[in-house]
Amino acid sequence: MKRLLLLLLPVLLLSAQRDQNAFIRINQLGYLPAGVKVAVWGSLENNSISSFQLIDSATGKTVYTASAGQPFGSYGPFQQSYRLDFSAYSTPGTYYLRSGNAQSPVFRIGQDVYNGTADFCLRYLRQQRCGFNPFLEDSCHTRDGYTLYGPMPDSTYIDVVGGWHDASDYLQYSTTSANTAYHLLAAYRDFPAVFSDRHDENGLQGRNNVADVLDEARWGLDWLLKMHPREDWLFNQIADDRDHRGMRIPALDSFYGRGFERPVYFCSGEPQVQGVKYNKMNRSDGVASTAGKFASTFALGYSLLRERDADYAATLLERAGSAYRMGVKQPGVQQTASVLSPYIYAEDNWTDDMELAAAQLHSATGKRSFLEDGRKYAAKEEITPWLGADTANHYQWYPFINIGHYELAKQVKGKQQRELTGYYRTGIDKVWQKARQNAFYRGVPFIWCSNNLTTAFAIQCYWYQQLSGDDSYAALAQANVDWLFGCNPWGTGMVYGLPAYGDTPVDPHSAFTHLKNYPIDGGLVDGPVYGTIYNSLIGIRLADPDEYAAFQSNLVVYHDDYGDYSTNEPTMDGTASLVYLLALKENEGRK
Repeated sequence: MKRLLLLLLPVLLLSAQRDQNAFIRINQLGYLPAGVKVAVWGSLENNSISSFQLIDSATGKTVYTASAGQPFGSYGPFQQSYRLDFSAYSTPGTYYLRSGNAQSPVFRIGQDVYNGTADFCLRYLRQQRCGFNPFLEDSCHTRDGYTLYGPMPDSTYIDVVGGWHDASDYLQYSTTSANTAYHLLAAYRDFPAVFSDRHDENGLQGRNNVADVLDEARWGLDWLLKMHPREDWLFNQIADDRDHRGMRIPALDSFYGRGFERPVYFCSGEPQVQGVKYNKMNRSDGVASTAGKFASTFALGYSLLRERDADYAATLLERAGSAYRMGVKQPGVQQTASVLSPYIYAEDNWTDDMELAAAQLHSATGKRSFLEDGRKYAAKEEITPWLGADTANHYQWYPFINIGHYELAKQVKGKQQRELTGYYRTGIDKVWQKARQNAFYRGVPFIWCSNNLTTAFAIQCYWYQQLSGDDSYAALAQANVDWLFGCNPWGTGMVYGLPAYGDTPVDPHSAFTHLKNYPIDGGLVDGPVYGTIYNSLIGIRLADPDEYAAFQSNLVVYHDDYGDYSTNEPTMDGTASLVYLLALKENEGRK
């Protein structure tokens, strides 16, 4: 059963709404004074409105009135909807919106509404640590692991203890881990002032004169070095979906037939198992998709750490070079492996990874050849393929945006920069053509981990604006941020515990919460999926009555329920991307 105290506020809010048919959805974190400020009004019946009011919650006085604008029609559970734009009002304070009988929750306008949010999300990453776990103050998976698919004999022991658990299971993937470490490093590089130092390198309470985000990134780098221990050895994952046979607090797993060791899959560049009983093999045909992620993360780590720890940074640069050479030698994708089910990370692109690696190696070394390589790779994937599409396979295009375009564009000028920036604009516009048709400005597809795509897409919008000076998509970018914090059909935030006073997940698909009632502060859950996807997945059964039943639709569903692993499971890579986005927003407020 769900925790009564944690559920109290959402239940009260939902109870108050039972007799309503119209609702106002807001960003529960609040709005920046100089930023885009929009809420969405939606009605379960075909009603309409003409205006709305912004009301000071302390005095009850109306401070701003505006037209509701054009109706956007039906979307999800709503038969009619409007965008309530109050961007023209910028006075800091605490307010609520009203239109007809609908009233929004109270929210703030202020420069500090995002303050501390990026640091808050680091709590989840510390909780995901493998090896020594500072949240539990205990160690787990200390005997990893034995090799498979490598040039060494199968079952050769290799020490790969460390890193992060991928999600609510305890698998570990090099691709998602490298992407996580990269976003943490980039967040510190771009917005160092927003991060604090309250924990040491082991994740325990206590300052160590290093920003916590950098400590967390280095935890990931240490593990990635173990996964690339020699210039021609690269490993792709620890464990497989046999992990899914039971929820438990991380400890010594014995699911794999080798005592407490777990399998460590080598990047062979050839097909590997994808569900034994399905008689399938994955479509791996190279290693560049994994090798490129290692190279870019190591190179960025070198650039940030060379003044702090020269010897460690030199190792990172050496391994960045060897990983890059592996990617050049073996172009193609290294997909993940599974044993029991057909579900894998079915990545299909790799040139974006090599583009980013080349860009970071050029930044680190100044060697012109890397810049030329980067431009060639950029031309092979101008637009991330899911942008503007209705669907994609699970992690088919990963990372979810082409980070290389941004990093490369910063290092070139003139026509070359305009070309790379144009790639971003074209991709954004493909999403915009869909988004402009609904009040939530929703153009991101509702595939598995849609919140991760939402976060990444918002970052691409902001990067485009930074590179071009064009703010045409500012409202679209903000709509994606707002979606994550409550401006969505369900009126709920998608981050555990953020904000503390809001409607946020309380019953995620997590052993920590389900078995021990431990909070998983800062974890970004997977997010809504198409009704067709939800209905086709194996093994989903809701544990409790659906408090959002009135807002589910054939289009899209979301459940705050332990039994729904498709919409309500947090992931560490999505959370790390959100760390970057929230740092960006806090920095925007500081300006």
